[in-house]
Amino acid sequence: MSFAYSEEDKAAIYKVIAERRDMRHFLPAPIAPELLQKLLQAAHQAPSVGLMQPWRFIRISDVEVRKSIHTLVDEERKKTAQVIGEVENTARMAEFMRLKVEGILDCGELLVATLCDQREKYVFGRRTLPEMDLASVSCAIQNLWLAARAEGIGMGWVSLFDPQALASLLGMPDDAKPVAILCLGYVNTFYKSPMLVEEGWATEKPLSEMLMENGWNKDTQQP
Repeated sequence: MSFAYSEEDKAAIYKVIAERRDMRHFLPAPIAPELLQKLLQAAHQAPSVGLMQPWRFIRISDVEVRKSIHTLVDEERKKTAQVIGEVENTARMAEFMRLKVEGILDCGELLVATLCDQREKYVFGRRTLPEMDLASVSCAIQNLWLAARAEGIGMGWVSLFDPQALASLLGMPDDAKPVAILCLGYVNTFYKSPMLVEEGWATEKPLSEMLMENGWNKDTQQP
């Protein structure tokens, strides 16, 4: 007995994985509430360690809160540029400042994905790997990303922010933590390659450089 999907269904799954992009350019058109709910339900169906479901999503519908989040991200963007200048060189810093790193003020919907509070009570699968709660939230984000791409919606994951500052802005409990700012919205087009590749910032590495067998290969190239 085969549990494999049809060839057509399999092709669609591999296609959405291959064409998912971290988007930065959005149209201001709104996303219908029923579609947003559908996308969030896909995120909620993600696997999680010990079935703890540690993800919490905060929908940002207040324009002033959105602007405040954008300010936090812009502050971190400048600090990141400064460090890039110190670690690499000023040309690289200037190159980074020219990149569009977020679409917070442009996207149709803005979400903040967070880790839940009171996580210490969840031990199953986390006793030696407590960070598995973060891995679980990442699975939910990936589900959302793939579902959005299938629906023709772009999504961008923004990580340029101070977690404590964002948590304070959103009134989060001390033991909860923001993980990602997620921009969702319609787009003019999806990037043919990852935006950082198109902009010449970075190049993709082949799978062969990431794959080892029976132990750590010391010859594997480092980032």
